[in-house]
Amino acid sequence: MTRILLYTGKGGVGKTSVAAATALACAERGYRTIVLSTDIAHSLGDAFGVELSPEPIEVAPNLWGQESEVFHNVAKYWGRIQQYAASVLRWRGLDEVLAEEMTVLPGMDEVGSLLWIAEHHDSGLYDVIVVDAAPTGETLRLLSLPEAAKWWMEKVEPLGRRISKLTGPIIQRVVGMPMPNDAVFDAGEELFAKLEHMHELLADREKTSVRLVLTLEQVVIKEAERSFTYFHLYDYPTDLVVANRVLPKGVGDYFQTWYDAQQAYMPLVEQAFTPIPVRTAPYFDREMVGLRMLRELADELYDGIDPTEFFYRGRPYRATRQDGVYELAVELPFTSKEQIQLSRRADELLIDVGTWRRNLVLPRVLVDAPTLDARFDDHVLKIRFAAPPNANQQEVTRP
Repeated sequence: MTRILLYTGKGGVGKTSVAAATALACAERGYRTIVLSTDIAHSLGDAFGVELSPEPIEVAPNLWGQESEVFHNVAKYWGRIQQYAASVLRWRGLDEVLAEEMTVLPGMDEVGSLLWIAEHHDSGLYDVIVVDAAPTGETLRLLSLPEAAKWWMEKVEPLGRRISKLTGPIIQRVVGMPMPNDAVFDAGEELFAKLEHMHELLADREKTSVRLVLTLEQVVIKEAERSFTYFHLYDYPTDLVVANRVLPKGVGDYFQTWYDAQQAYMPLVEQAFTPIPVRTAPYFDREMVGLRMLRELADELYDGIDPTEFFYRGRPYRATRQDGVYELAVELPFTSKEQIQLSRRADELLIDVGTWRRNLVLPRVLVDAPTLDARFDDHVLKIRFAAPPNANQQEVTRP
């Protein structure tokens, strides 16, 4: 079975170093491992101290690295559709080079990078696929694409194909505009099928783990909490949080205030992400470049544990939508109804269980949604929200 480990986090938290160190640790355990970057601002090759390419290259025994490139991905996954789009732009008077540039849509580089995950999985060449993902906002947007693609394939594509067949020859004869043929629509269907396959792989709890990398800073922690919520909304399994660049004791007067702040934030992070475990990596006194430093980071982070382990299995909470009503379900084992108190504060839902408090950062679609009611059944707390005006129908997945 191929294991997929996707590392993401706010830009600048060191997720590339953590992903590279994880891949090296997997390779040195004997797993055939590939690590690829979906971040348009690649730094994976810099972490290894080598120049990577759009195709996998070997960087160490059992370890391959890859940095995708937009035109390479477009040609591979978007080729026939791009050719049609370019023909329309050329018909409108754009020269050939500019027409080709204009058909490279924003996000295609990242989409192509994610599609590589499915390709590497299906090839059977690798035991472990480690993904150095784009910053969380971009990653979440891309991971929601299969939902939009499914809607497009079911609602729009069949209608567009029929209209093109009926009116295409007339339009092309009268105004000369190129019209898409079956090959273009087939290419679109193939692309969206690959997106759906990617979604199935990344949502497979027997194969995939999403891992959040953060630093012990308020802004970073807040974004990580919201990302954590969203990953569960889209049913992507999260099994680990990595607190990176933790200052050691005895840092001296200059860093003491920063050290004290990190020490205060750490228990809050552990509480916020419970039951997902939190592992720490220290702030090194040297630049995190090269195999030796990455190996040192992996040793500190995993402490002899196999990085491919599932550190957590289950769904701490999930949100669903049905008949215009949203429901947020939170597992609360070993708890009675009398112990639970609920309150809301801005975009946070506060759950008090005895002396224990859980702060859930609500997804944006629920921030303005009024609370309807709550109930506690079979150790699961279920809170219902009325749908806010103009709620995005793609924000929450159905179970």
